Amino acid sequence: MPVGISVNSDDRQYNGRITWYVLLSCMIAASGGIIFGYDVGISGGVTSMDPFLQKFFPGVYKNMKQDKSISNYCKFDSQLLTCFTSSLYIAGLISSFFAAQVTQKFGRRISIITGGIAYMLGATLGGVALNIWMLLLGRILLGVGLGFTNQSVPLYLSEMAPSRYRGAFNVAFQICVSIGYNSATLINYGTVRIHGGWGWRVSLALAGVPAAVLAFGALFVPETPNSLIEQGKDQNNVKKVLQRIRGTDDVDEELKDLIEASYASKAIKKPFKNLMQRKYRPQLVMSVLMPFFQQITGINVISFYAPILFLTIGSGENNSLLAATITGIVGSTFTLITVVLVDRLGRRPLFHIGGIQMLVCQALVGVLMAIKLSDHGTMEKSYALAVLVLTCIYIAGFGLSWGPLAWVVTSEIFPLEIRSAAQSIVVAVNLSLTFIIAQAFLAMLCHFKSGIFFFFAAWVLLMSTFVYFLLPETKGIPIEKMDRIWREHFFWKRVLGDGELPEDGKKIESL
Repeated sequence: MPVGISVNSDDRQYNGRITWYVLLSCMIAASGGIIFGYDVGISGGVTSMDPFLQKFFPGVYKNMKQDKSISNYCKFDSQLLTCFTSSLYIAGLISSFFAAQVTQKFGRRISIITGGIAYMLGATLGGVALNIWMLLLGRILLGVGLGFTNQSVPLYLSEMAPSRYRGAFNVAFQICVSIGYNSATLINYGTVRIHGGWGWRVSLALAGVPAAVLAFGALFVPETPNSLIEQGKDQNNVKKVLQRIRGTDDVDEELKDLIEASYASKAIKKPFKNLMQRKYRPQLVMSVLMPFFQQITGINVISFYAPILFLTIGSGENNSLLAATITGIVGSTFTLITVVLVDRLGRRPLFHIGGIQMLVCQALVGVLMAIKLSDHGTMEKSYALAVLVLTCIYIAGFGLSWGPLAWVVTSEIFPLEIRSAAQSIVVAVNLSLTFIIAQAFLAMLCHFKSGIFFFFAAWVLLMSTFVYFLLPETKGIPIEKMDRIWREHFFWKRVLGDGELPEDGKKIESL
């Protein structure tokens, strides 16, 4: 049975090359990922700092330091503590729906600027917080920035990039997430040593630095040609922008396809309702399941709570922050490797390789925790080191696959007429699951104990099976021609029913 598709090498490509203009513009836009990664990494670090816990979460501090009767798995079980982490994502979820309208009507660039400003306000408030309510309000403002940037940045990168390099450009967003996460863990490792107990303020406030780069840098980047046409701008001016972006005067073919896609888009008055039509069923399924699976890998358990996990198995405060830094560097390294491989090997092979790594490592960590970590006491140093190594291999697998590629796939498969609506669903599902996992994990760790790792391993097995059978290969296919992959897939063509292939469609062969 055919389970995937590939496009013949004679598939049409648009003219153009990677120009410094588009490269610098995408670097500024992708810096939105730095703030995202920074906020994820910083929350896990500061919640393991004694002065921060004493000021805002004294009950957790007492459990950790004084109450010896509480299980290792339950010391950090506090809904208020998880609310600090998860409030970022519920705010992002709500704001993403407003961001979808802004992105479609006013452009990707305006949405990016709005997100950057919200990030700056949130970072400032977090750094000067005097009580828990100021702290949570700062996180909520960061969440608003998250909703706007996660809505607009992947679209911006996907539309600016030449089609043959689109995968690498979209991976840049995940690279920036990794850079932000690593920066946060390194900063936490330094600020925990500041005498006086105010190091956590530095950690929280420094999120304003990349936010300022994003907000002010976005003032000087161009709007995407897709968005300009969508807004009804003069086609001659759009052509000039496209020529500058592509570095060639011969852009007529790409411009023609963009205009045709725009006409189709404008014929749709209710994009969310339109997304429910049968002809968009594959895109709807992917817009829900790809971000769902990305979050249910368990990666946010590592990202949010890596220092807490290593404290749970008996590492000291400094060692737990160092371990989180090591895992972050490993993730960044393999995300960089994905940039090289994604447009050579394709998306599907990387999903398969990464899925196997993640599945095996989650299961082995669960076994070690079950055998070597009881409710009281600490894990032996050699086994704790083994957990760290397995965690690094797991994160390497995520960096090769679901980390960057879930964003890559969902940013390239949607036709223009449903793109903003579908992307808002992607962001909403992503943030919903992130919120649920962040809010529930510490309670799940307390009740499931080592079984939590087998829980996530089962999901990795399920999502790997989904990719193997139901995700077509999208490598090298122009966004405007992406609809043909569903018509030639063994399963999706049955879902779509009878329909004509695009007139210029090339033969697509089963893998």
